[in-house]
Amino acid sequence: MTDAPATDAPPNYPADYTPPKVWTWNKENGGRFAAINRPIAGPTQDKALPVGKHPFQLYSLATPNGQKVTIMFEELLAAGHKGAEYDAWLINIGQGDQFGSGFVDINPNSKIPALMDRSGPKPIRVFESGAILVHLAEKFGAFLPTDPATRAEVMSWLFWQMGSAPYLGGGFGHFYAYAPFKIEYAIDRFAMEVKRQMDVLDRRLAEAEYLGGDDYSIADMAVWPWYGSLAKGQVYEAGEFLSVQDYKHVQRWTDQIAARPAVKRGRRVNRAFGDPASQLLERHDASDFDKAPETEKA
Repeated sequence: MTDAPATDAPPNYPADYTPPKVWTWNKENGGRFAAINRPIAGPTQDKALPVGKHPFQLYSLATPNGQKVTIMFEELLAAGHKGAEYDAWLINIGQGDQFGSGFVDINPNSKIPALMDRSGPKPIRVFESGAILVHLAEKFGAFLPTDPATRAEVMSWLFWQMGSAPYLGGGFGHFYAYAPFKIEYAIDRFAMEVKRQMDVLDRRLAEAEYLGGDDYSIADMAVWPWYGSLAKGQVYEAGEFLSVQDYKHVQRWTDQIAARPAVKRGRRVNRAFGDPASQLLERHDASDFDKAPETEKA
């Protein structure tokens, strides 16, 4: 077996790289996330997680994936499901909190969000944002239709998001915003895919008010934090680059969901970046939203 041959490359592409026969980890070649990325799983430190007083303990950060779940909790509470009270604890992924032993016990994949459902006789761990949304929707009988056809539509869009977002985040976002040098081929490849995804959404939202049909659902909660933010140029500052204003139906849907009070609250929970007025590092009671940002940051 021989090394793969080098190929002609664009002028701004490092053409002298040939993949080795066996890949080895170069700690110095990780770019912005070199300090936390590694090719193995498991904890790096013994660190127990705090436990609050509510039935649900959420460990997260207000990335788009984290927002999905806090929006769901706030929507459940707004709909009158008092049993959905929760504690939201900040997991700072930039500092490696996701590799603490307590967090890994809940999510062996070391990604936020992670949930402990302590509402029953035995605690249940749930990880992966889509799984958490389904778990909560089924537990409370909310935001997931029971009609088989409509339920299938909602679940299809939910899983569409789970499969599509890595192309937006780890694909386009990484090479456009975070890679240590720009690679034209990679940016073009993923920009094309992201625009295709936006067109998929725009066509669906031209025929339906929400992704699942007439009613707001967990599909919207899953897709909106990623693609709604992209539609407003808030993800990777790539709005102009991707001409997001052209997706008129996505824009309508984005504005409609952004106006929901529960969505406004959910976006703030576990936010440790951006405008201080938008941050709520931890959430343990509804009254936490009334605290001044300075108190939260202290």
